[in-house]
Amino acid sequence: MDDTASTTTSVEDNTGNLLDNPTRDTLAEGLLGLLKPTVDQLDERVRATRISQLELKQQIESLNEELLKVREALNNHPDLDPYVKKLIACKHKVTVVLNVLQASQDRLNEIRRMVGADKGVQKAVLPETPPEPEQSTSGVVSDQGSIN
Repeated sequence: MDDTASTTTSVEDNTGNLLDNPTRDTLAEGLLGLLKPTVDQLDERVRATRISQLELKQQIESLNEELLKVREALNNHPDLDPYVKKLIACKHKVTVVLNVLQASQDRLNEIRRMVGADKGVQKAVLPETPPEPEQSTSGVVSDQGSIN
């Protein structure tokens, strides 16, 4: 046997047989009928994916522009440190005033308590004498509460 001789037939040799074979044509049409909807669906999904990718690209570009604007705005913000320091100083002053007012209120309450206690001591020490009504013709209530 010769090694160079081939027992298989080439595609070119079978070209004439392929065109004339109705079973192969039917089989090809059947495969095409089965694969065509899948290929068409795949093609449609590829188109939809490409459209989605274009929309996504546009949204990413838009977002990038907005982020650049935000970054620019952050870099151009006014220096707030002096205002914060002023607010802290004002808070300190308000706290000092609040403490002074609280101390004054405490002192005032202590004075009221002492005056009340002093009046109690005076009432206990001094015998109560009925006040003498003042003679007046105006008919106005006097300091003692009587009407003249």
